[in-house]
Order: sequence, then C-alpha cells, then structure tokens
Amino acid sequence: MVEAIDTELLNEFKNKIASRLPAVHEVAERYEVINATPLVDLTRLFLECARLEYGFSLDTYGIKVYGKLDSMLPGGSVKTRAAAKIVEQGILSGRLKKGQVVFEATSGNFGISLGLLTQLGFKVVVLVSRRIKEGVIRALEKTGVQMINLDVDICPAPGVELSDYGTSSVLFDNLQSQLRTLGFDTAPLKNERQRVETLLARQDVINLAKLLAEIYGGYCPEQYDNDINAATHEVLTGPELDAQLRNFGEDPSMFRFVCTFGTGGTSTGLSRYLIKRYGKKLVHVIFPLSNQDVAGIRSKDKAAGLKFYQPSVYAGEHELDFEAAKRLLRFFLSRGVDIGESSALALWGAVNLANFGVGNHFVVMLADGASKYIEELRTESVPRRLNISLDEALTSKDEITSVVWTHPSYVPRQEGLSAISSVLGVEESKVKVMPPDEVRRIIYSGEFDGSLLSEEELEKGKVLLVCIGGGNSLRMAEILSKKGVKAFSLDGGLMSISNSRGLDPRVLIRPP
Repeated sequence: MVEAIDTELLNEFKNKIASRLPAVHEVAERYEVINATPLVDLTRLFLECARLEYGFSLDTYGIKVYGKLDSMLPGGSVKTRAAAKIVEQGILSGRLKKGQVVFEATSGNFGISLGLLTQLGFKVVVLVSRRIKEGVIRALEKTGVQMINLDVDICPAPGVELSDYGTSSVLFDNLQSQLRTLGFDTAPLKNERQRVETLLARQDVINLAKLLAEIYGGYCPEQYDNDINAATHEVLTGPELDAQLRNFGEDPSMFRFVCTFGTGGTSTGLSRYLIKRYGKKLVHVIFPLSNQDVAGIRSKDKAAGLKFYQPSVYAGEHELDFEAAKRLLRFFLSRGVDIGESSALALWGAVNLANFGVGNHFVVMLADGASKYIEELRTESVPRRLNISLDEALTSKDEITSVVWTHPSYVPRQEGLSAISSVLGVEESKVKVMPPDEVRRIIYSGEFDGSLLSEEELEKGKVLLVCIGGGNSLRMAEILSKKGVKAFSLDGGLMSISNSRGLDPRVLIRPP
C-alpha cells in the first residue's frame, strides 16, 4: 500500500533544498542544465604539477584535464546529489514524514549532506567510525547532525566477523549509552538486543542504521543499497558533464572519467550513462592501497561485495599510493584549487594514466573540498626530498651502489635492463629486480627486511629505485628511508630513461 505523501514537506524540500541543486532537462536532443557545479580546465596546473612534483614531462602528449568541482554543492560534496534524490523519493513514497528521525551510516560527506534536512526540522543521527577525522566531526556538528561513534570501522569488508562475541556486548552498551544521551528511550533497543549485537559482531554498521530506523519508526536513506544512489549519477551527473563538455567544444566520448570509490554510486552510475550514450567503458576507478586511510574512500578489498561495486562497467581499476598523492594535494591547494583527499587521489590517478599512455583527455571528479582536512594537512611534516631527476642521477652515479627495479606488476625485459644500466652509466650487475609480489608486500605493509640488498649496499652510498613512472619507487624510497637507507626514486622512472634514448618503454617491460 502506498503511503500518503506529506505535501507540505515536499513543497518545503523543493523550496529550501532542491531549488539550489543541479537539474537536467533534455531539449531538442541536447541537455540543458541549471545550477551545474563548475567544470574547470586544470590542464596547465596538471602539467605543472606532474613536472615539478613528480618529474613527469607530459606537455607533448596533448593532455587535456577538466575537474568537476562538486565541493560547490550546498552540502559541500558530490554526496549531496544522491542524498537529495533519495530524500525526495522518500517523501514521494510516503516513507519520510515530518517528526521522524533519520538514521544513516556514514564516513562523513553523506552525513554532512543529510544535515540539509535539519533545515526542515528533522533530527538526523549518523553512525560514524573511530577513524573519522576531526575536521569531518566538526563539519557534521556545524550542520546540526547528531553522531554515534561505535568505535568500529564504519565500512569494513562485507562479511567481517569479530572473533570475540563478548566485544559485541560492550559495543551494545556503548550504543545504548549514546542513544540515551541523545534523548532516545532505550527500552525498544533492549528488546532487539540479539539482532543489534549480531550486527555489531559483524561490524555491519550499514544494516545497523536500517535496524535503528526500524526500531524507532524512523527513516534510513540506505545509501549503500539504494538504487537511487547510482541512478542519480546516471540521469543527472552524466548528462550534466556531457552538456558542459559540449559547451567547451569537446567530444565527451574522447575523455576518460576518473573518480574514487566510496559507495560506488558515482563510478557505477556515470559508467552506465557513458556506456548507454557512447557504447564505451570510460570510467577509471582509483583506490588507495589497502593499508591507507583516505577520508570517505574505500580500498579495493573493502569495495568487493558492495552492491554498487561493478567492475564489469569500468574501463579500469587502479590501486595507487595516497602518500604520493599528498604532494599533489598541497600543490593544487597552494594554487587556489579547493580539493580534498579523495580528489587528490583521483587527480593522482589521472597523472598516472597520462604518464603511462592510458588516454590523454580526462575529466576528474573532485568530490569535495579541503576545509575538513586543512588542519591535519598543516600539521603534517613534509618529508625530505626522496626523488631525483635523471640528470641528478647521472651527476651522482659514482655514489650509487645499486639500482633496484620496484614495480608491483611488471619487470624489465633484458632490453630494459640494458637500457637502465646504459643510460645511468652503471654496470648491469648493479641493476637488481625486486619480484613484484615482494614489491606489493613491502608497499602494502610498509615493512622492508633488506633481503635483496647487502648490508654494505644499505649502509654506504645511494640506492636508486626505478619503476615505470616513479610513483611506486617513490613509495618504496619513503619506506626504505624510514629504515635509515639512503634510497632515492628516479623521477619518471623507465619513462625518462626510454625518452632519453627515443625508445618505446612498452617493449622494455613484461608481466612477471
């Protein structure tokens, strides 16, 4: 049975919230957009950053880069798009009415977007994790959203179990105490204790939010499972980008669209639109390494099993080091471009794609701005320079005790080894190849045991690390430097070596 629509609430929602958000209309086979977020040409800054921060010379590749600034949405992030559509559908279906409490699990941005509902008189309660950043907490508080910190990972890999079920009892007591503090009667919660503890034992915060909405007669947007999440980006974000690119005189089918992964709504919805419109897979999804914490973003291993994780519609999936992306983040912020952590990782993904020749036209989804993370960025120490140019390597070649290839997927052919030793002016016996599985282990764990290098090599002179583009070797240099090794990453890696001899780098490497 369809419930009655709260028409007064619907009108208030349209006037106070929806009227400020993007909307798309198709007119004469073209899209017309109102309230679109800016699509800005970042090509010059992108090339400058690649050159100054990473030693990548991309100027001759015909690069074009646009950034989609969704930090300009009323809720401050791309999540506002789906949040608003889900809320609107909740009202239209009769499931959301005045007086209800809204419960949702969030790592930050979706909860901040739900804060718009406080303007309509709603009480919004979000379940957050122990890893949530202080700046995100302050942003949530500013919106009037109330928080429950469950002291678990907000979005663990599906199916994760706690080994000790006694822990779930402690977590239940914590949940009960915080609900009481927020003014809830905890008797209904106690009646469902077994169901609640089962979800806490699995760290299933997503379904716990749904259960709390059920227990207290509230509403849960269910961002991780609600089809409107992905559909919003299919019917709104995709056409909006299409119209903006065409207004710039661009052909959208020639672009690669780069984004990170939170719930998967953006990547999957945008992919569906582009496949239907142009018959191509054009979306590249960028993940941080599995041991890294990027605000609001999942690593690839924690995306598996989610409803909107659909690799079959992506053009590519790429795991990259967020530590390397921090240099890009600081660079763009210093140039006045307001991007947050996930946006920096997405841009770093575009740098890597361009450097390895995977397209030269990119649209990068800049999901949010820096305001929530700026204090943390200010207090982080800037590491000493660990990368050197090819010219610097040649100048100091007598100090180099070893050259080590460090890439998690490819190894050099004999032609590649010869090119490395010849260009660097070192004996080929000095060039060592670290097995890809060992590279992955070290990068993911941050631990290096020194088995590939002798004590003399570790203690004296310089160890020069080389990979395809310079990103993986830079991460390895950071890890080795913490162990006291004088390790340096070659800017541009094999790309700079091959360019110096006019060689095609693709013929110098092979899969392991």
